[in-house]
Amino acid sequence: MIALIFKAIQIYTYVLVIYALLSWFPGAYDSKIGQFIIRISRPYLSMFDRLNLSIGPIDFTIIVAIFVLQLAGNGLVIIFSRLIYMF
Repeated sequence: MIALIFKAIQIYTYVLVIYALLSWFPGAYDSKIGQFIIRISRPYLSMFDRLNLSIGPIDFTIIVAIFVLQLAGNGLVIIFSRLIYMF
């Protein structure tokens, strides 16, 4: 169970990195893979839109989102591991 959560967080982190990298290529978001990546990542990234994490032309939203995702994942792993060893 813990390994599954950790793997899911790792895969979603890769999806967020791919989303960021697609912004470097014009028209990449219009491809089928780009649309799929957008459909998966935008609901999570929209939670950080209110924070206004852009400084000039650089947007730090994805970096903060990945950092929060890793923190939450590590927290879940700690909670689940303590629950497993409790019983």
